[in-house]
Amino acid sequence: MSVSTTDKPQKQLLGKLYFKSILLVETGLHIGGGGETLNIGGLDKPVIRDPITQHPYLPGSSIKGKLRAILERLLNKPLNRFGGSGTYRYESDDLVDGVTEIDRQYIKFDGARNCEVSRVFGSTGVKCWIETEVARQEGIFDEKSEKKQIDGKEYLKVTGRNAPARLIVRDCHLIKESVENLQKIDTGLYMTEWKFENGIDRITAAANPRQVERVPKGAKFNFEMVYTVEDASQAKVDLKNILRAILILEDDALGGHGSRGYGKIKFENLEFSYRDYAGIGEPGSSSLSLPLSNKLPEIENTSQLPNKFADIQKLLPNSEEK
Repeated sequence: MSVSTTDKPQKQLLGKLYFKSILLVETGLHIGGGGETLNIGGLDKPVIRDPITQHPYLPGSSIKGKLRAILERLLNKPLNRFGGSGTYRYESDDLVDGVTEIDRQYIKFDGARNCEVSRVFGSTGVKCWIETEVARQEGIFDEKSEKKQIDGKEYLKVTGRNAPARLIVRDCHLIKESVENLQKIDTGLYMTEWKFENGIDRITAAANPRQVERVPKGAKFNFEMVYTVEDASQAKVDLKNILRAILILEDDALGGHGSRGYGKIKFENLEFSYRDYAGIGEPGSSSLSLPLSNKLPEIENTSQLPNKFADIQKLLPNSEEK
């Protein structure tokens, strides 16, 4: 009896590219943690803190979301998904190209297998339209599904499939030196500062005071991202886009109230290394440990990235070696 195999191969796991750095806060930074209580004269907007140490930290989700938003704008992706509160965002609604119906308009999207945003940051599939023939090839065709002619082609309404992210962005915790320095400050708050603001109504001149908690200027956090290499031919493009987003983030702002001066950051002491999984357990290997196969000398700051990009790319496997 023969054993059948699927014609849709499992995603490859070639290796992981590590990017580590020190994230320096250059102006007061606020990423909110949500207050559980409301006290008279208390903070309106507290920062998020580690529940064990009570140290402020930077959630990886906030940084990843900002990088994604930057890349969406850089690549001029269409707004095809309602994001709530009257906002829209971009997302691949399936693994293959298709059309999203939103506000009675049809908006084309790139499938997450090839989309430069969704394959890096992930994508959640929802109801969308896929060409009928493509749906057959993908094995998601259902004769009972609704069909429609769009731009002269027959499309099938399907429930889009999810695409896991290739990029991991870790939570950022204070380095030891910053912990010691912030514990010495006396602001009335533990390791942070108050920022008193007063919004003035331009018509009535009515005051709207608020008190925002911020991570002070000069605080330093350990920063780490991990990119999973699944497709060697796409990895170099993904790396370029991630690094471009990092450069733009330094020119933008992280966290809330960026237009009012908050959230200017800088990346220092950048480290790039690649861990290759191909040799695990192969003859001649001393153990199943996974040493970093390649590591570049430390890069002082992001101004050197353009000149170092070719060296960083060399850490990745060649597309011929897939």
